[in-house]
Amino acid sequence: MIERGEACCFTGHRPGKLAYGADETHPDCLRLKAAMAGQLCRLAEAGVREFIAGMALGTDLWFAESVLALRARRPQVRLVAAIPHPGQERRWSAVSRARYQGIVVRADEVHVLCPFYVQGCMQMRNRYMVDRAGHLLAVYEGGAGGTKYTIDYARRNGLTVTLLRANGETWDHFGVRPVPDRV
Repeated sequence: MIERGEACCFTGHRPGKLAYGADETHPDCLRLKAAMAGQLCRLAEAGVREFIAGMALGTDLWFAESVLALRARRPQVRLVAAIPHPGQERRWSAVSRARYQGIVVRADEVHVLCPFYVQGCMQMRNRYMVDRAGHLLAVYEGGAGGTKYTIDYARRNGLTVTLLRANGETWDHFGVRPVPDRV
């Protein structure tokens, strides 16, 4: 059984909240992915072995792919896919659905929180992830929504929270200043 301190969960924006949308070739997106990979390496070096992804479109899938890349170099790393309900990807593009399914089949564990869509199942997924982790890595540009809810819930529950802007900068909770990389 993994201890909470050995687990990290992730929350972040979907493409619609990112200035560059789904353009993964955009320089800010490339910086974000590099920063994500760097944070994952630092966490793994500090003893984090389990990474929990909420499997939403956008930054969640990028996080999961980064964990899989890390696992290729560090076999002790595990990816847990926390899925709010079956078929969450049903309305996505064919390319996004294939990407999602490719991640799910490579995950070490898959947890489906609800047998079908119900109001609040996304928040249930977010609480599930936080309740099993000691660390939260988040891509957050400010504003209300599921990402902010998850960050606030994680802070209330004592998790170490690292915030990344969509351009890859690490920042404090209020966006006042960049902060150094930390675990």
